[in-house]
Amino acid sequence: MTTPDKILYEAEMTASGGRDGRAVSPDGSFSLDLSVPKGLGGPGGDGTNPEQLFAAGYAACFLGALKLVARQGNVALPADTTITAKVGIGPVATGYGLAVGLTATLPGIDRAAAEDLMEKAHQRCPYSNATRGNVPVTLSVG
Repeated sequence: MTTPDKILYEAEMTASGGRDGRAVSPDGSFSLDLSVPKGLGGPGGDGTNPEQLFAAGYAACFLGALKLVARQGNVALPADTTITAKVGIGPVATGYGLAVGLTATLPGIDRAAAEDLMEKAHQRCPYSNATRGNVPVTLSVG
């Protein structure tokens, strides 16, 4: 485990009610309802869930890492580059576990170059570093 030498930013959220509750930031700038998805036995509904939030955070963070490694390698990424993160949840021997799939859409970038950028971004992304060895993550180019 590698601990940062210096914390540059901290995000904070408070959840109440569990998977069918609410999450709020201390300053009130971010507040959302949570609901249990039908796939986990819940009613579904308008709220989001922890897996969607994790997928959104991972996709955004990974795209940031992808931009960094592209810039370092003098590769111009197209403006419409995207990362799609799919986060699955299911039973494991000790409860529940996650699995992640990250798919990059890099129009105009050669597949081999895109796969190389994905691998390099996977080494730099804080979410990838946090999940490595704990959560299976598959990388693909769409």
